[in-house]
This record gives sequence, C-alpha cells and structure tokens, in this order.
Amino acid sequence: MILFPTIILISFVLYIYYKVMVVKTKDPLAQEYLNSKARMALGVFIFFFAVNQYLFYETRLSLFVGIVFLILGVLQFRLGFKASRHYQNEYQKLREKSR
Repeated sequence: MILFPTIILISFVLYIYYKVMVVKTKDPLAQEYLNSKARMALGVFIFFFAVNQYLFYETRLSLFVGIVFLILGVLQFRLGFKASRHYQNEYQKLREKSR
C-alpha cells in the first residue's frame, strides 16, 4: 500500500518542478513543452489519488468520486502526452532550422 502514496508524492513534486521551470524559462516553445509535461504529472497525480482514496475508504461515494477523478486523470495525461509529443517535434524542427 505504500506504492500509491509514493507515486502520488513523486508526481506532485514533478508537477511543481515543471511549473517552476515554466516560470524560469523565457522561450515560449519550451514553456509549452514544460506545461505539457506538468499536465502529464498532474494526470498521474489525479489518477493515483483516486485509486488510493477508493482503496482507503471503500465506500460507494468514494467509488463515484474516484471514477470521476480517474477519467479526469486519464484525460489530463492524454492531453499532456499529445502536447508533449507535438512540442518536442516542433522543438526539433526549430533546432534543425537554426543549424
């Protein structure tokens, strides 16, 4: 049972890390890429938080709230993953042009 809190903590720390890096970075393309990575970390956080809460309480209410959080977590991760791939490709194209 220590696995879920560990994943939750790591994903939350990664979310905060990427958000701080967005503020530090001046390049708009890098900011979008870091935002997409932060969105992926947030999706993992929400997903595993929902699983952990259901396993901890095991009530009908926590099941319904957990299902909503599971869906939101998957959507956040999916959108972040798609944006991450897109901006990574854009960054590679930009680097090739500058050579």
